[in-house]
Amino acid sequence: MNRFFKAVFLTGMFVGTTDLSYAYIAQLIRTGHFASGMLNYIAGGALGLETSMKGGTPVAFLGLFFHYFIAFSFTLFFFWIFPRIKFLSFNKYFIGMLYGVFVNLAMKVILLLTPLPPGGFDLGRSLIDWYIFGVVFGIPIAWNAYRYYRVPKDNLFANQ
Repeated sequence: MNRFFKAVFLTGMFVGTTDLSYAYIAQLIRTGHFASGMLNYIAGGALGLETSMKGGTPVAFLGLFFHYFIAFSFTLFFFWIFPRIKFLSFNKYFIGMLYGVFVNLAMKVILLLTPLPPGGFDLGRSLIDWYIFGVVFGIPIAWNAYRYYRVPKDNLFANQ
């Protein structure tokens, strides 16, 4: 497998899994119940909520596909823009956190274009989500992009 696609694939698998794990854990903490219909809900972005929630296991697999497709897309996008924008080699942790916030906000906009019911905006919850999303999604993508592109540790913009 091509080194670039291997790096993107493994990073996308990791961030997709940690993001989905976070979503299940956060839902369990918020409600006290396991979110058995979460993958069906994700598929509702394409099928509509009423259809997806009645779709059973096949629709849940479609939701899983959509989830990982989105994770891979954002991973591929970062790996693609990384060598093109010098600022991204500033600091992998800071850039990772910023990318996590960017992806979270981009998904909020994308979700407005789906048949899913619009969610409200709560600044307190958003700050927590941005922090966690930066840690489980943004930093691993930035970390692996730094490794893939071999950003030197003594690079002025690659502070450890």
